[in-house]
Amino acid sequence: MGLSLTLALVVAVLFIFMMSAVRVVRQGYVYTIERFGKFTKAADPGLHIITPFIDRVGQKVNMMEQVLDIPGQEIITRDNAMVGVDAVVFFQVLDAGKAAYEVHNLYGAIMAITTTNLRTVMGSMDLDETLSKRDEINARLLGVVDHATSPWGLKITRVEIKDIRPPIDISEAMARQMKAERLKRAEILEAEGERASRILRAEGEKQSAILSAEGKKEAAFRDAEARERAAQAEAEATRAVSDAIAQSGNQAINYFIAQEYTKAVGKFATSPNAKTILFPVEATQLIGSLGGIGELIRDIAKPGEGAQGPSGSVGVPLPPTRPRSAVPRTGADDA
Repeated sequence: MGLSLTLALVVAVLFIFMMSAVRVVRQGYVYTIERFGKFTKAADPGLHIITPFIDRVGQKVNMMEQVLDIPGQEIITRDNAMVGVDAVVFFQVLDAGKAAYEVHNLYGAIMAITTTNLRTVMGSMDLDETLSKRDEINARLLGVVDHATSPWGLKITRVEIKDIRPPIDISEAMARQMKAERLKRAEILEAEGERASRILRAEGEKQSAILSAEGKKEAAFRDAEARERAAQAEAEATRAVSDAIAQSGNQAINYFIAQEYTKAVGKFATSPNAKTILFPVEATQLIGSLGGIGELIRDIAKPGEGAQGPSGSVGVPLPPTRPRSAVPRTGADDA
């Protein structure tokens, strides 16, 4: 009975001893191993065997990239404007031993050094610069904080300004300034558009005037050319008539006179306002002229056979003379 109890007690002690000697490190963490309170090594993720009752796990250091939120800070800028600022810091532990034993309260230390440098950087800038140069602020903070925390085995990957809150009165003034600036730009754009419109309209009127002048010039040139050609045609016709007269003598003259005479008499009949027509010449003269035209045609058809009068001119047979021919007259004519 006593032997069995002793054996069971020994087995239990051995089991406890073995369990205390085995340590499993999770992925993303590094455990520091201390021997009699002194840091000896850093245990990477996996299974590790330590000496029970001599070695123990000191710190469980998170090796993943972490985000630390910096609470809102009231900062006075160089031009004495009070602004509220929020920021975040991204960092990663590279050396677990330094992060565990070189600094006490790692997160508090990062927050404190980031806040201090944030006040320093933004306090050296004007309000307008703090609002418009966030990238410059982030770069300066990253360089300063990373250099300050490097002895702790850390790597500061990013420092970002989340929000900058200027005072209410300054925000209202900035809103009015932005509105005035936008109104100014709108008026400038409107004026430029009106100017461009007037320029284009003037250019269009100029081109229209140029084209109109060119059209008038071309029309005048064409009109002058037409008159010149008409004059040339008239000259050619006159020359032809002159040649015909020179060749035919009185026959051509009688022909042309009879032709024009007939046209003139025909116009009396086509007048829309004439009801009674009185011929201003003897009807026999017109008939004689027509007979002369027929004689001329016969002479042309049979040269040398035309009858000649006593004076050597072409004889035109005349009908018996009759009284003046008249169309029916109105009562006013009878009177």
